Amino acid sequence: MLEDRQTAPSATPWPAAYPQGYAVVDVETTGLARDDRIVSAAVYRLDARGEVEDHWYTLVNPERDPGPVWIHGLTSDVLEGAPLFPDIAEEFATRLEGRVLVAHNAVFDWSMIAREYARARREAPVRQRLCTIALSKELGLPLANHKLESLAAHFGVVQQRAHHALDDARVLAEAFRPSLHTAARDGVRLPLLECRPLTEWTDRAAPLIGRQSAGSGGYSAGTPASWRPSRKRPACPYPNPGRYEPGKQLKQGMRIAFSGDTSVERDLLEDRAVEAGLHVATSLSRLTSLLVTNDPESGTSKVVKARQFGTPVVDEAAFGQLLGNVEPAAGPAAGA
Repeated sequence: MLEDRQTAPSATPWPAAYPQGYAVVDVETTGLARDDRIVSAAVYRLDARGEVEDHWYTLVNPERDPGPVWIHGLTSDVLEGAPLFPDIAEEFATRLEGRVLVAHNAVFDWSMIAREYARARREAPVRQRLCTIALSKELGLPLANHKLESLAAHFGVVQQRAHHALDDARVLAEAFRPSLHTAARDGVRLPLLECRPLTEWTDRAAPLIGRQSAGSGGYSAGTPASWRPSRKRPACPYPNPGRYEPGKQLKQGMRIAFSGDTSVERDLLEDRAVEAGLHVATSLSRLTSLLVTNDPESGTSKVVKARQFGTPVVDEAAFGQLLGNVEPAAGPAAGA
């Protein structure tokens, strides 16, 4: 078991800039869309050097059809008596507070968690996340692909119940600890990204299960609910410096277009781009600097035009990392 293993003290001084604690998280969900729900969640709390402090697991009644039962194995009957998310929100928050959220494809887990807290009219106490896919790339691990099972196999971790939140979190915690120590030994900067709590939520109608009734969980069944201040974004004050060059930084004034579904709410992604000094474009042209899409093989008009124009394309996770270090514009902003 993970808790029984002892890690020999490192002879290398531990980087002072590294976080003081981590929450390794896995959530199983009813699907991948914005209105899907969490059906189970697990957290392994680790100290600054990746040693396990404790772990926690819960089922969650998603207030709708459980989705891909053949993947997570949680049927409507199993989930009927499970707590609603607002019932476990406080305990979940206790497990996350003051720690860096660690997950495999962390943008997805964070987005699902953030949306559940938004539905409950609360905020998840998470300010930074670390994706183990990004970390494995930083470390240059020789993985055939970036699946959790490949990362586990690299470190000799045995997976017992794939797609069970508690076992997936255990496996990830076991694989994260040696990754963390390797990063510390080699002086690798951890690929930490900011987590911004959602201030909105939207749900489509979905079949309820179990004991929920209209109004449970903060909304009436079948009635979409949302909130967001209506506002018009100001024009980007910086001139367009041209196309993004792969491997380099984004520059203020670049025109960014988005296509397809995103794990983080689209408006929030656009807000972050605007705050960084980028121009969010609603269409794609020869002047577009970069297209952000999680499905570069799709046939959407923006993806097709990007191929025609040779516009660079990155996925959502890569864009999130690029947003963390946008190069200032060469000249003053218009009107400054």
